Amino acid sequence: MTNDPTAWDPPAEPLPELATDQPAAPPPAPPEDAVKFTRAAALWTSLIIGFLILIVLLIFIAQNTDPGTFHFLGWNWTLPLGVALLLAAVGGGLLAVMVGAARIVQLRLAARKNLKAARRTF
Repeated sequence: MTNDPTAWDPPAEPLPELATDQPAAPPPAPPEDAVKFTRAAALWTSLIIGFLILIVLLIFIAQNTDPGTFHFLGWNWTLPLGVALLLAAVGGGLLAVMVGAARIVQLRLAARKNLKAARRTF
């Protein structure tokens, strides 16, 4: 043995081997009367979360009513700051949805093309 505290000495006796002749026990099944998570439950959950977000947005807009002047490509207009930020967020969300939809269409077309090619080989 050394006096080095970082040195590691293996145990003197070997570790007992795990029993491999017994299969692992399956996880316990949920009770039959347990409520399952369904699409309707997911819909209600998403609706509740959506309404909570809308309430927060309404509070944000109500608290940010100072007018702001905006200039874009020669156009000038005045809007409350909360409304302007909400419009910017909605515009960004719509842009993200359009890019995502284009990618989904692209992937579906590629999948359809690959499926047709795979069917030709059989």
